[in-house]
Amino acid sequence: MPLELVAVTLDVHAPDRVAAFWSALLGREVVDEGSAVLVPGCDTQVGLRFVATATQRSGPNHLHLHLTSTSPEDQQRTVETAIGLGARHLDVGQSPEEGHVVLGDPGGDEFCVIEPGNSFLDGCGRLGEVTCDGTREVGLFWHQALGWPLVWDRDGETAVQSPLGGTKLSWGGPPVAPKPQRNRQRFVLAATDPAADLARLVALGATEIESPSGGVELVDPDGNEFELAFEVKPLDPVVGPG
Repeated sequence: MPLELVAVTLDVHAPDRVAAFWSALLGREVVDEGSAVLVPGCDTQVGLRFVATATQRSGPNHLHLHLTSTSPEDQQRTVETAIGLGARHLDVGQSPEEGHVVLGDPGGDEFCVIEPGNSFLDGCGRLGEVTCDGTREVGLFWHQALGWPLVWDRDGETAVQSPLGGTKLSWGGPPVAPKPQRNRQRFVLAATDPAADLARLVALGATEIESPSGGVELVDPDGNEFELAFEVKPLDPVVGPG
């Protein structure tokens, strides 16, 4: 049976501050989980979960977020709101001709505010995309693991999306950047049958590894860590525009 994607976990130095930023920007609540701070999603919007770390960032992030815009004015408002909440502009090599705006959140992680008229993200909601570094093989793995339709499969690039719509997950294809250390971002899946769900993921190409938190953790075919949670409460609907 396909598993539910509950959230993307991000290791940050100040979870409360970063969660408050995303809560305000997306119009969602904040849930204190004790060991983490969750900004919940819903059936069509991926949640964000923030965990404290003392590890310094090394190399590029494995993934980043894309926010959508309905008009040039909406894009500008989103950028101005984000800056007011503590974001900053980043130069990652984008050209002046590109329509998206690259920002860093208070934790230093990149995200993009995409210009209006982007047909790929049309109708995906405010958090339109979680875009990842990864091969076609890993995109197909997540297509099977989540049971989400494959909505893009071209030139090594892949993307999946819930049958209900909403946030897309995408992988950019080769070349894939080297992975010098544990990823600072990980998918969190809600499982209902520990043994069966674990066995199914391994059969699809995942490998179980030792988890620093003592939970159940695996790596996908590209070696990216992800977590299985067996006692996840149903998510309330997103509050606000997120």
